[in-house]
Amino acid sequence: MLSIPRVVVLALALSVVAAGCSRRSSSRQAPVRVNTDSLLREQARLDSLAREEAARNAAAAAAAAAAAAGPVSTAPLNSSERNAVANIIYFDLDQSSLADESRSALEAKATVMLRHPGLRVRITGHADERGSDEYNLALGLRRAAEAKRYLAALGISEDRVEIQTLGEEQPAVGGSTEEAWALNRRAEFEIVAGG
Repeated sequence: MLSIPRVVVLALALSVVAAGCSRRSSSRQAPVRVNTDSLLREQARLDSLAREEAARNAAAAAAAAAAAAGPVSTAPLNSSERNAVANIIYFDLDQSSLADESRSALEAKATVMLRHPGLRVRITGHADERGSDEYNLALGLRRAAEAKRYLAALGISEDRVEIQTLGEEQPAVGGSTEEAWALNRRAEFEIVAGG
């Protein structure tokens, strides 16, 4: 009879020791704590630096556009100027931020607009078919507004630029492929006066 209680006691002792070990090993794996305030401050700092760099780049581009524009002209636009103004810019999926090639296209437009102060344009923002009608209308408007903001940063008076959105209503290309969607995420430019 004495051997049975010893086995029970030994089993209980081993279970207590095992439970204590498992608690200690779990306490060693304490969750990593992240100071979200520090992360938010760092992100705000990085955003501020990016805005400052974008402003410097826009100022440099504005100076370059003004220098390239040359003297003010009342003559009608030539075909290369007309093509520069009509050049479509494209956007990434769900984005209204400008890619480098879009900025270059807008700088070319600004050069023409600075040379021809009577020139007024309408920017129409578009989206691909994915997303709700309301979302795509809002996205198209953000895209047109971003192009207008960049033109303003290049020295073009905001009253010379109208914006509107058509969302997904007038696709440039039919189809539901990545290539078609990429061509439908765009902003189009139309001369409304002075051309």
